Amino acid sequence: MTNQPLSTPPTPAPELFTWEFATDPYPAYAWLREHAPVHRTKLPSGVEAWLVTRYGDAKQALADPRLSKNPAHHDEPAHAKGKTGIPGERKTELMTHLLNIDPPDHTRLRRLVAKAFTPRRVAEFAPRVQELTDHLIDQFAASGSADLIHEFAFPLPIYAICDLLGVPREDQDDFRDWAGMMIRHGGGPRGGVARSVKKMRGYLAELIHRKREALSDVPEPGEDLISGLIRASDEGEHLTENEAAAMAFILLFAGFETTVNLIGNGVFALLTHPEQRARLQASLGVKDSSLLETGIEELLRYDGPVELATWRFATQPLSIGGQGIAAGDPVLVVLAAADRDPARFADPDTLDLGRRDNQHLGYGHGIHYCLGAPLARLEGRSALATLLTRLPDLQLASDPAELRWRGGLIMRGLRTLPVEFTPVRGTGHAPTVVS
Repeated sequence: MTNQPLSTPPTPAPELFTWEFATDPYPAYAWLREHAPVHRTKLPSGVEAWLVTRYGDAKQALADPRLSKNPAHHDEPAHAKGKTGIPGERKTELMTHLLNIDPPDHTRLRRLVAKAFTPRRVAEFAPRVQELTDHLIDQFAASGSADLIHEFAFPLPIYAICDLLGVPREDQDDFRDWAGMMIRHGGGPRGGVARSVKKMRGYLAELIHRKREALSDVPEPGEDLISGLIRASDEGEHLTENEAAAMAFILLFAGFETTVNLIGNGVFALLTHPEQRARLQASLGVKDSSLLETGIEELLRYDGPVELATWRFATQPLSIGGQGIAAGDPVLVVLAAADRDPARFADPDTLDLGRRDNQHLGYGHGIHYCLGAPLARLEGRSALATLLTRLPDLQLASDPAELRWRGGLIMRGLRTLPVEFTPVRGTGHAPTVVS
């Protein structure tokens, strides 16, 4: 995409990272795309960073090897130390995961994880995801109302990723508590995220040790992901204990919050676009999965779970969209802005579940493309299809304008999603995910 000369802004630059901005950031991103597509700003943490908002620039930046994922390349003042990642990950030696490293270490670790986290493993997990989906709906179906974030969108991916990793069922509620603290960001007690990260790291180290001790010589059917990671490591490629714990941690962390927001944002978008919701329900009613498949991609584009890609740092002076970036500067690619760029998508502010030309950046691009995207898509399809089939008259129980969005930097998601529907008695149900 060729950048045109920027026009003189008719209005002042929008204020970013306010509560109003969190509710609907898209007008501000449209202003930035037109007038300041590579924009330097001070973040709420005090760190200054460049925001990249146009699709072409974003796609280029996501794949540019001069933009490192390693925070060691950040030319940061002392007060900014530790403000560019997950709270507590430095102190607990959880930095060596795929979101913080570059090749060749990234290549080695991703290859190891890919051996354990295969498309076949995800596909074989589909019945368990459906079982969890139905079980969670059973818990509130008879009441006629629910908060779909806390009662459905949040626990579904937590229990799913715990099962996939091999966390024993009796320990999974602890993970739910730790994850709940992490997802609240600034809404919990001071230091709560770091404490939860520390507890999770200690647990994972112990679990990895136990699983290594009990690992059989030959893989067993349905072997869990942590055992698969250990086995891949033991077959000639080195994975340290810290790397194993960090990989399990980031699979859990990245694997649940993105899916919470995919489900929450997706249901909200459907309930506020009744004509699109009706299209999808009609398609599901005749066991046609095509609109569900394209619909998940459109929901990822329209109001996806990841607002900004994770941190990148310039390793040398470079130019993005004609803007000079100094070595050591942080760069944040705004996926939410790029995926509404009219230079790439026709009618980008329109939700169209049947959209075909939809090469969105919702799960990134290049070597850091989200490894867990197939699992998130599986969970999203199961959640939406089952909700709309079992609770066909589902509707919002509050004014959309009254809903509050979490004020994080990277993720975008609702704090609550109150809904109401005709109560459904009994828990008998037929499978609702179409193949």
